[in-house]
Amino acid sequence: MSRLPTLFISHGSPMLALVDSPARRFLQQLGNSLPRPNAIVVVSAHWESVGGPAVSLVAQPATIHDFGGFPRALGEIQYPAPGAPQVGEQAAALLEAAGFAVKRSDTRGLDHGAWVPLSLMYPQADIPTLQVSVLRGASPAAHERLGQALSALREQGVLVIGSGSLTHNLYEFRGQDIDAAAPAWVSEFSDWMADKLDNGEREALLNYRQQAPHAARNHPTDEHLMPLYAAMGAAGAAAKAERIHASVEYSVLAMDVYAFA
Repeated sequence: MSRLPTLFISHGSPMLALVDSPARRFLQQLGNSLPRPNAIVVVSAHWESVGGPAVSLVAQPATIHDFGGFPRALGEIQYPAPGAPQVGEQAAALLEAAGFAVKRSDTRGLDHGAWVPLSLMYPQADIPTLQVSVLRGASPAAHERLGQALSALREQGVLVIGSGSLTHNLYEFRGQDIDAAAPAWVSEFSDWMADKLDNGEREALLNYRQQAPHAARNHPTDEHLMPLYAAMGAAGAAAKAERIHASVEYSVLAMDVYAFA
């Protein structure tokens, strides 16, 4: 099969699963534009672990509704994809070989960072899927190294996805409409990231917190950007980044999607 790219997906609000938007329509066609993966590994911003990455080994992962205050219909969505415990064991072994202290979970299901975009990309829910956590408080370089450890899975037709958000400051959400325009502090940050990714400026990207405009305002905490570095690492040092989608929802959530190949 053709070698799959790695992906960074901005999953935005859980309402992406229900409400029409350019980002939703893009994800609905993205799965069909890729070779069909044998399995999917999602590094999700909504699963954080301390001291080392955690890997899900559940054979039939539950759909986790890890949010509140949304319409009942959102909480009723199920994404019954099978798990991929064998791939999970391989992922754990690769991470351990790279020097990480790995935690194996036989209970973790799919949080909305995984099932919301996957329900649009692969609505049949028939591709074995597992999650790997982000590292709480760890650097972009540590997450790049996490991705590098997972890169060997790509030789087996495994799709590696980092699921987070290019911008993620919910404190700035003011009840804006879904199509409200982005303020300068959002667009300037997004444009800086696009430029550095397009030009392969790795050191600048790893030091985005010090170099990017409005970095702390866009990411008061940066767990939602760390999946990007995992996807970047999993693609390999020679990979090129391509921004395959760009839009903004609710004024403050940049919904950019990147492919690394």
